[in-house]
Amino acid sequence: MTLIKSISGIRGTIGGKPNDNLTPIDTVKFAAAYGTWLKDYSKSDKLKVVVGRDARLSGEMIQNLVISTLVGLGIDVIDLGLSTTPTVEIAVPLEKAHGGIILTASHNPKQWNALKLLNEKGEFLDAAQGAIILELAEKENFNFSEVDELGTITKNNAYIDIHIDEVLNLPLVNAETIKKSGFKVVVDGVNSTGGIAIPKLLETLGVEVIKLYCEPTGHFPHNPEPLKEHLGDICELVVKEKADFGIVVDPDVDRLAFICDDGEMFGEEYTLVACADYVLGKTKGNTVSNLSSSRALRDITMKHDGVYEAAAVGEVNVVKKMKDNNAIIGGEGNGGIIYPSSHYGRDSLVGTALFLMLMAEKGGSVRELRDSYPSYFMSKKKIQLTPELDVDKILESISESYKDKEISTIDGVKIDFEESWVHLRKSNTEPIIRIYTEAKTQVEAASLADKIIGEIKEIAGI
Repeated sequence: MTLIKSISGIRGTIGGKPNDNLTPIDTVKFAAAYGTWLKDYSKSDKLKVVVGRDARLSGEMIQNLVISTLVGLGIDVIDLGLSTTPTVEIAVPLEKAHGGIILTASHNPKQWNALKLLNEKGEFLDAAQGAIILELAEKENFNFSEVDELGTITKNNAYIDIHIDEVLNLPLVNAETIKKSGFKVVVDGVNSTGGIAIPKLLETLGVEVIKLYCEPTGHFPHNPEPLKEHLGDICELVVKEKADFGIVVDPDVDRLAFICDDGEMFGEEYTLVACADYVLGKTKGNTVSNLSSSRALRDITMKHDGVYEAAAVGEVNVVKKMKDNNAIIGGEGNGGIIYPSSHYGRDSLVGTALFLMLMAEKGGSVRELRDSYPSYFMSKKKIQLTPELDVDKILESISESYKDKEISTIDGVKIDFEESWVHLRKSNTEPIIRIYTEAKTQVEAASLADKIIGEIKEIAGI
């Protein structure tokens, strides 16, 4: 069982002992720390916070604890109930709220849950703000409100519909163009809130929807991370139904993956590539992704005469780089689309609409679209950390070994070779070292990863 405290929030497994897992006590303590920080940060006499959750089994319990804690601090709560991460993000500014909390462990299995924290813009907190909240939680120096000053709870179940309206109102989304194309799409909602939001969006756009695992029961039918090895059922169903393509989202709907019409993966790395291709074709501008994302985005950006920049891993880092460089689209290679014309957050509803527009205007099949992009292959491996493993020493040694190559150390170590790269970093959410590689073939990517893993083991003596 695990509890991981980081500047981006608190994440852990349900049950067990306090401070070792995400127990009710840890939930209340962390929610109180956020509320206490928000009171000081906002300088407002009366605060409002938006709260929403995915459909995982512990969600209602965690939500009740968080909302009651905020009310106890004198904070008014807008309760969205079952929602998505991007829906909560857009709700915060629309409600003129001072912050937001999303209760989701994203792609982690059902035993996990988490509190993701937002500021008044509906964006994730920065490192300095997150550090203050961690310190407040450690000290437990909270001052709860007296009975006449308790907060209120207002339920609002309309925000997924409001979110869909916001997507349809984007200048680059034309509902009539999509409707005329007569798409047929299979949707895997992993029995969470994507099973509500994505079919609703598609049906509004005149798309025929075949639903797979779209009941928000929280009983995930497969590992909820949208990777090829977990998606055999939808790959088969796309072919069986003769669908134009398939859509897969994670439990909180901020990661988006497509299945080609032949039942093969479009590739989550290429979700951002395709959406950027459409946006850049309409509006000249720049792009940003993180260091662990495919070079294909760089290639597509250059094709459209834009400038590509890489940020450290983590949505808050990508968003900052996007703002600094005036990027018109960006995100992460895990299928996360950030489109500032909507909001600065990964959004599968926005990504789905942009992809549909691309397909409607280009014509042809999704397989043909994928084959038209630069072809790169990625290997994603990891090494479990142990107390004896000195990560900093390993990264320094690897960096020294390849000092004659192009190296970035803004987030772990990334080494760029002529036709490949490797990125080593300590995970922020799991006790592991991630080893990401990319090359022109899958064999070359795997071989590079194995080579680096061998060097790490030699350095670490394991």
